[in-house]
Amino acid sequence: MSKEYDLYLEQHRANVAKGFYWIQENIPELLIDIPNVSYEHQICYSHDNSKDDSAEYKAYDAYFYGRNRSFQVVQDFQYAWLTHIHKNPHHWQHWILVHDDIKNGKLETILEMPYNYIIEMICDWWAFSWARGNLYEIFNWYDEHSKNMKLAPETRTTVESILDKIKNTLDNSGIIR
Repeated sequence: MSKEYDLYLEQHRANVAKGFYWIQENIPELLIDIPNVSYEHQICYSHDNSKDDSAEYKAYDAYFYGRNRSFQVVQDFQYAWLTHIHKNPHHWQHWILVHDDIKNGKLETILEMPYNYIIEMICDWWAFSWARGNLYEIFNWYDEHSKNMKLAPETRTTVESILDKIKNTLDNSGIIR
């Protein structure tokens, strides 16, 4: 265990929560009522809990805070990342269904993400902007990475609509870029 990784996890989770609470305060209409969903519990208290599991924790710690990135360290990290996205549906990669054989000419199907996980995913991305003190950084990040993201059509539309609402609210709040 490293103090550096523990601190990173604590700060990341706190920044994910900051994004959620900012949305809750400034654009509450984004938090549509979904039966049996508590956004606050999901995003502020349960986010990335699997990173506390030994296999994920040790691999992430060694990869980001260890002294070397040996072949084994990289392999362990890749396995931990795969485990993480399969346990955490707020990652878009979680929603890619790879077929055993080609179905309708496709090897994979991109599934629509449930709305609550889209909100959590955006808070997760936005956490890095909060950490750096530039709440606009998420928009450039999304522009750079979105072309490589495999998002279902309605999911992409929803993500971009939410990001537009966040940007417009920031623009109208007087926050300096």
